[in-house]
Amino acid sequence: ISLSFDHRVIDGADGARFITIINNTLSDIRRLVM
Repeated sequence: ISLSFDHRVIDGADGARFITIINNTLSDIRRLVM
């Protein structure tokens, strides 16, 4: 998974945190059905 965003609007740390949450959610199928 990749993510691109405008650094003028979103801080890189926030973008990394978001993509980590998405990645963890998609990697655990049980989270998708809840």
